[in-house]
Formats: sequence, C-alpha cells, structure tokens
Amino acid sequence: MLRHTAGLFAFACLLPALAGAPGTALESVALARHGSEVEISIGGRPFTAYHFDSSQGKPYFQPLRTATGIVVTRDFPAGNVVPEEHQRDRSLEPHQRPMYFAHGDINGFNFWAEEAFNRFYGRQAMPYGRTVFRTLTEIKSGRDAGVLRAAFDLDGSGAGTIGSETQEFTFAGDASMRTIDCVFTLRADRGPLTINDTKEGTFAIRVAPELNSPPGRMVNSRGSQGEPEIWGKQAEWVNYDGTIGGAAVGIAIFDSPRNFRHPTTWHARAYGLFSVNPFGLRAFTGDAKQDGSYRIPAGESLTLRYRVVIHNGDYQQAHVADAYGQYAARER
Repeated sequence: MLRHTAGLFAFACLLPALAGAPGTALESVALARHGSEVEISIGGRPFTAYHFDSSQGKPYFQPLRTATGIVVTRDFPAGNVVPEEHQRDRSLEPHQRPMYFAHGDINGFNFWAEEAFNRFYGRQAMPYGRTVFRTLTEIKSGRDAGVLRAAFDLDGSGAGTIGSETQEFTFAGDASMRTIDCVFTLRADRGPLTINDTKEGTFAIRVAPELNSPPGRMVNSRGSQGEPEIWGKQAEWVNYDGTIGGAAVGIAIFDSPRNFRHPTTWHARAYGLFSVNPFGLRAFTGDAKQDGSYRIPAGESLTLRYRVVIHNGDYQQAHVADAYGQYAARER
C-alpha cells in the first residue's frame, strides 16, 4: 500500500511540468490495448499508437501527431511492409521507425537495423538483435496524463536472451502541445552488457519529410543550426520545425540532466533522422583514442530519460528553451 501511495504522489508532482504554456489546462489521456498495439488519445483525439508485435525487430510508436492532429513523423514502414512507391529507393532505411529505442551494437548484436529490410541496405556484417515483447506491466489512463510500461527481452541471433529492457512512457497534452516522458532501462540480468561505440543509436524519431533540413530547420540548445553544426555535438536539446499542410509545427527531444554524459551527443541528420546517442564518441569525432562504449556489469542496469515535445509554431514561438528549463529543473 505504501509503495502504491508513493507512486501516486510522484505522479501527481510530475503533472504541472508536463503541459505547454503556463495556465493551459491539461487534457484527459486514454490508453486502449488492441492486440499487439496500444492506442493513445489525448482530449478525445488520436495522438499515437505503440506497436510491439514480436514479428517486428523492435517496438515503436507510429504516428506522432500535434494537438491539432498534424502528423510530424514519416508514414512508413507499416509493420514490416514498405509501400510500393518507396521500394526502389535503397536510401530510405526503413528500420528507422517513426519513434523507437535501439542501439547498433550491444554485445556484438545490431538492435538498430532489422533483418526484414535486408533488401534495402544489404545483409549486415554484425548479427541482428531483436527487442522481443514479454509483457505490458502498466496501462493507465488519466484525467491529466497516461502511463504505459512494457517489458522486453534482448535476444541476440543464435545466442538467445542476453539481457532485458523496460520502456516506460508518460503522455500528456493541452491545446497546443503534446509531451512524452520516456524512461528506458537496460538490465544485465543474463551477464554483462556492453553498449559499444557506434553512430547507429539510440533513442530516435524519423520526422516527416517537411521537417527535414531543408525544407525545415534543425536547431539545438546552443543556438547551432543545420546538420554540420549539430551532428555528433553535445546539446541539452534539439528541435526540428517546419511547415506541414500550411501550419508551422515542430518536435523536440530533451536530454535529462540525470542521464550519464549529459549533455548528450546527437545523431541528428538533415534527411530526417532525429536521434540521441551518448555512446558514439569515436564514431562522431573520428578520434581512435576516444571510446563511447559503456559496460553494464552483471546484475546491474542503465536508465536513460528523455522528453519528447510536439508543438505548434517554430521553436521560438513554442518557447522550447523555456520548456526545457522547466523540465531540467524537475529532473535535477
């Protein structure tokens, strides 16, 4: 009973920091499971869906929408299917799902790429890993926020389960903004886990083509703009914004001050891959003396925390810097 009460208190304390502008009312959040997906709606309107079918290489969200219903993520693949009009383009990297958590080298297995899409980028030299669904441990709708928590096994091709992972999300929104607080925990419960240095990782969003840079814009917390000034660099947050269907919209990822190697480095590309990766130090700098690998000893774990903010207007109109300040103050 005490544990449950403490959890409710922490959840209630979190709520004021989830919304957009001060004074705006948070809307109700509803979660509903349908087979191997959970649909999330906010204020009675569709927001996103969480997909965890184990026939796919990893769980993911698709699509992500603004408060007014504009989709800000790429619209494919659907499951393991790439639409016919895209199948001749080998550069589309369909393993880059609309929103997902995965890394390109854990104990020598590639959890970032997916075997289903070999025809697009060729068979990988490294064996594949798969993030395999085990159970949903919490689905909670609420007047001000909703919570989803799921557990997975980390399976290495031919090696069986090498570890486990939990993914936890808190959803909230008001009339102008949507937020997702994300908590990812990797557990070395089958022996040590080594997350190796590669650019292919780790918490990622594939944005809608209108938000690519160009025609859209990338900017980070240091005031830098464009891929050459953001890719592989440290920043507290990165934002993509642009115009979709005549409306100015944007999406940001916030790095929690509680994360190791904060402020993190970013695998953020002009073509629309928007990814946080604290493990790619050698890959980003080209300096062989650096090593971003991280070893989780047997029996221990690593937790990473991020916030996703989907907003109307550009990053200045949405006061993204102020929103990050509020988030960071709560996280410290």
